[in-house]
Amino acid sequence: EFTPCQPAYNRGCLVLSPPIMRTLICGSLAFDSIMVFQDHFKHHILPDKIHMLNVSFLVPEMRREYGGCAGNIAYNLKLLGGEPLIMATVGDDFGAYAERLDAHAISRDYIRHIAGTYTAQAFITTDLADNQITAFHPGAMNYAHENDVRQVPDVKLGIVSPDGRDGMLRHVRGFHEAGVPCVFDPGQGMPLFSGEELLECVHKSRYVILNDYEAELLQTRTGENLATLARHVEALIVTRGAEGSVIYTTDKQIVIPAVRPEAILDPTGCGDAYRSGILYGITRGLDWETAGQLASVMGAIKIEHRGGQNHQPTRDEIADRFEAAFGRSPFA
Repeated sequence: EFTPCQPAYNRGCLVLSPPIMRTLICGSLAFDSIMVFQDHFKHHILPDKIHMLNVSFLVPEMRREYGGCAGNIAYNLKLLGGEPLIMATVGDDFGAYAERLDAHAISRDYIRHIAGTYTAQAFITTDLADNQITAFHPGAMNYAHENDVRQVPDVKLGIVSPDGRDGMLRHVRGFHEAGVPCVFDPGQGMPLFSGEELLECVHKSRYVILNDYEAELLQTRTGENLATLARHVEALIVTRGAEGSVIYTTDKQIVIPAVRPEAILDPTGCGDAYRSGILYGITRGLDWETAGQLASVMGAIKIEHRGGQNHQPTRDEIADRFEAAFGRSPFA
């Protein structure tokens, strides 16, 4: 596609516009209500009374964050200059989140409203020892299977992140049928699937991404080790928190170091930020080492801020962090 240059800058010429690399991000959109209990749970939960538990915690500090894997991944991919499309199901209370997506120019074209439901949400209470008690309500997420990835045109890449169980299976199969390369990212949804279903999802995807605990669980559930699983895909990526990550390709293992953050405030959403770097790297044709390094930079930037979507680096600032860590620009 050619577009004319502005005459004042380059009279009479034509320039080649970069192709739009649309990435369809399937997964959850959620609200996270995070409360801080200014004491320790152990002082209020008596072990010998656990069978008749009835406790109440005063939580003077509370914040509500925008989250969900699809929302977090899309937010970070947009920061990198990608073109994310979110496919998710939401409830009647989604208005404020919709306004946020509009403010960041993130498309809502494939977000389906399920009347009479709430948007998925987590209620997290943390004590002074960083112990957490969480209640999660899936709400509209249970209707993820009503979406169909095959109905979205001009998609270059897809990712299936944690969502309703039936929706995740349908999305993997849909990408496979449409011939769209897919990243399988089961996350905390992995226990919902049998070993046979997990193997099907691996075989029908081009890439798999997991944290180290999920990688162990995948091997246990499928009966295959990582080396064998990696033969089914172009890349199998395992994140290891502060120890970095490893990218298994068909012929080698690439060790990606963690980027040292300036502060460690909140790990919520760090994995999603990491995934945005991988998605950007795939759509832009970066080599695996560079894509992994960019993912590591995004994770470091995120952990320096509270919440999954409160960091706001410019693309130039991301490039500066990458150059400081690895001596070159990822966007060259």
